[in-house]
Amino acid sequence: MLTWLYAPADRPALVAKALAGPADVVIVDLEDAVAPDNKAMARAEVVALLATPQPRVQIRVNDMRTTYGQVDLHAIGGLCAGTAGIRVPKVESAEEVRDIARAVPGVELHPLIESALGLERAYEIASADPAVAGVGLGEADLRADLGISDEAGLAWARSRLVVAARAAGLPAPVQSVYTDIHDLEGLAESCRVGRALGFRGRAAIHPAQLPVIEAAYRPTGEEVSAANDVVAAAGVGAVALPDGRFVDEAVVRQARSVLTDAVRTPATTPTMTG
Repeated sequence: MLTWLYAPADRPALVAKALAGPADVVIVDLEDAVAPDNKAMARAEVVALLATPQPRVQIRVNDMRTTYGQVDLHAIGGLCAGTAGIRVPKVESAEEVRDIARAVPGVELHPLIESALGLERAYEIASADPAVAGVGLGEADLRADLGISDEAGLAWARSRLVVAARAAGLPAPVQSVYTDIHDLEGLAESCRVGRALGFRGRAAIHPAQLPVIEAAYRPTGEEVSAANDVVAAAGVGAVALPDGRFVDEAVVRQARSVLTDAVRTPATTPTMTG
């Protein structure tokens, strides 16, 4: 999976359009995208949505330290077993994760790390419970907490998260959203940097961003050809290819990951208006 698209829970028409589109996962958002006065209505819409299995839906609940978050978990937690899990914002400790896992057994959890304290505890959070299926950064909040003014300042935090995820045996993390929906060139460059740091795919806040994310994370023809050469040489121990590239099991694993991403169908840009 390479693309995740946020849709506000209090706008069911947008959720439906997102689900009709090409995103691998639609993140139905009860948190930042929903005004306080609409929280109850948004929660009711999610309950209705989850009345049928929704394997492409992930729910972002509110901060568990708030009443909104606690009510979210009580209302929708038991309905999320047939989904892509719950995205939990502003996580700062392994204990928080374990508490949620006990409350919603059998549901995948995706903690978001959005503060300096959470980042310091990234591995503890990633390895807190078998229910954790992935971790991510909430970069807007993290920037505010750290006083970071540009993407370059996020490099260490991003690398820290990649290492924590892999050390915990989790998939490579997904990049946080790029908030300027008109700056597609900036998005492409940011994705290029993220991919080089070890991320795999990205969340979007507008469907126009999806093809850019696909293009940035999908392997090029040259990369696919090189990966095929490596996989063809697998099973014979460490070996050097005719062009000088050295192949061992670690290189083969990376090549197979490239080929997995290469077989995806490219995203198109659907219309997503209110």
